[in-house]
Amino acid sequence: MSKTHFGFEQVDVDEKKGRVGAVFNSVAAQYDVMNDLMSAGLHRAWKRFAVELARVRDKDRVLDLASGSGDLALAFARRTRHVVMTDINPAMLGRGRDRLVDQGLAVPAMLCDAEQLPFADRSFDVVSVAFGLRNMTHKDRALAEMYRVLKPGGRALVLEFSQIWQPLRPAYDAYSLHVLPRLGQLVAGDAESYRYLAESIRMHPDQETLKDMMDDAGFSAVRYHNLSAGIVALHMGYRY
Repeated sequence: MSKTHFGFEQVDVDEKKGRVGAVFNSVAAQYDVMNDLMSAGLHRAWKRFAVELARVRDKDRVLDLASGSGDLALAFARRTRHVVMTDINPAMLGRGRDRLVDQGLAVPAMLCDAEQLPFADRSFDVVSVAFGLRNMTHKDRALAEMYRVLKPGGRALVLEFSQIWQPLRPAYDAYSLHVLPRLGQLVAGDAESYRYLAESIRMHPDQETLKDMMDDAGFSAVRYHNLSAGIVALHMGYRY
């Protein structure tokens, strides 16, 4: 059986999805609190940048993948009524759906795998994924699915942790690989899940590699923006 990575560990391909699911089942209750603590609130600015760059108009159809607790879906739903939020994890999707309902926004929430989307070709004007691609087993399939469901002229946005500026790497590694799991234990009672999340960043393609993957999936005019010295990168591509 073929292997893939789960953090720094090599696991069977068929095993990864279940193990990632267990991570997010564990962290769902404290997900938003931990995001604020881990990034000192910077994740909110990164997401705002992505939403602004998407330039969603009131009639655009938007698909948000790996919606989690719904930050991007909420922002998009304030710009257009045509938003669909999805996630493969029921606990995370439920938190996101409930959050939008609390804001008075009725947004369809669908449990589905981003590598096998249940939508017709050329259905959406914008497809987004924020901090979800690195957890997918077959990233190339997910990117191909994003391209497939985009309308001609549509745009895809991938916001994800990436490779930090080299001089800052030792301090960043010390924080994310050692301090972050301790913070996860203290706040969420789960060091191992946050150790996996830190390790998964190191296994994720760097900026140029992900750009090449989007090119290979068919996207045109792919470009990326490094945010916070490359801690995060926003990749954007079009279907022409």
